[in-house]
Amino acid sequence: MMNDEPPLVLVADDDQLLRAILEHKLVTAGYRFVGVENGHEALACAHKLRPAAIVLDAMMPVLDGFETLRRLKAEPELKNTVVIMLTALKREQDIVTGLREGAADYLSKPFNPDELLVRLSRLLPGAGQAS
Repeated sequence: MMNDEPPLVLVADDDQLLRAILEHKLVTAGYRFVGVENGHEALACAHKLRPAAIVLDAMMPVLDGFETLRRLKAEPELKNTVVIMLTALKREQDIVTGLREGAADYLSKPFNPDELLVRLSRLLPGAGQAS
């Protein structure tokens, strides 16, 4: 990135309270934030805004997180976007599916927002250094 703008993190989760908590945490940590409530909106937003990272819930209306992940990774201009699955699905099969489909990381709910920030900072070196 040649600009001085902080990295944009797109959060796709149908839980409005969770999006609000993550917005506060991410902005405080030095990221830009945009939140959407389903996978269809996440794809549209990813095309338009080209986020540095996407935090993706698995269970959402309209288009679930796994299918959203598959579609993101199938598109040449979006396939290198960092995706962290953040979901209540914690069976081994779900985790393996998420990672196999291209997620860079997988975090189960309930989760510690600070852990998400650490994982993001490891995947986006030089970002989110405010603490």
